[in-house]
Amino acid sequence: MKTCIIIPTYNESKAIGEIIKGLAGYNLSILVVDDGSRDDTAKIAQAGGATVITNQKNEGKGASLIKGFDYALKNGFDAVITMDGDGQHSPLDVRSFLDTAEREGAQILLGNRMHKAKDMPAMRWLTNIFMSWLISRVCKQNISDTQCGFRLIRREALERMHLESAKYEIESEMLIEAARNGYKIAPVNIQSIYRGEKSQINPFTDTLRFIRFIFKQAWTTKH
Repeated sequence: MKTCIIIPTYNESKAIGEIIKGLAGYNLSILVVDDGSRDDTAKIAQAGGATVITNQKNEGKGASLIKGFDYALKNGFDAVITMDGDGQHSPLDVRSFLDTAEREGAQILLGNRMHKAKDMPAMRWLTNIFMSWLISRVCKQNISDTQCGFRLIRREALERMHLESAKYEIESEMLIEAARNGYKIAPVNIQSIYRGEKSQINPFTDTLRFIRFIFKQAWTTKH
């Protein structure tokens, strides 16, 4: 299975080099989409051997992922693995995705941090519990960790997704689109890594925006 790892980044010069180094042993293509960073993220990623697409200005995680998906489809990849560039996703867990993909026919494999979430900040844990419950209802599938950006998506699912979200809502949009197309979403247990980093997601304003987006999607699905 020809697989591309896609890493959307924004000012991740402290972590991106180690991430790419940790991925080297898989012999997979690595694409970093640098979202208008003001630091050396793009330079470090390129020096590490990754292909880099650079946004001239900050467009949002969703916009960066859509560019990454377009790249993967145009270059004939069978699947993509998306992971964050801040070090919260361990390169070691890529093996779990690849091994599970060999056994599991699901079109989306979704990282699950909730099986061992003792180090997850309380507010993020509560947000994940609520959002996973809500999106599971919309998707009519039991999804444990809908907010996790560490996931494997097969080409057939990508080809049928019509993604529009420029911001963090894209992670929910992908799941809703997959479920709408009748695709199965399966979990892959991963590590939960938190070292006191400040999340770029605001637990209040972004969650409200997510909820509005999800209800809009649910209404579209019914009509």
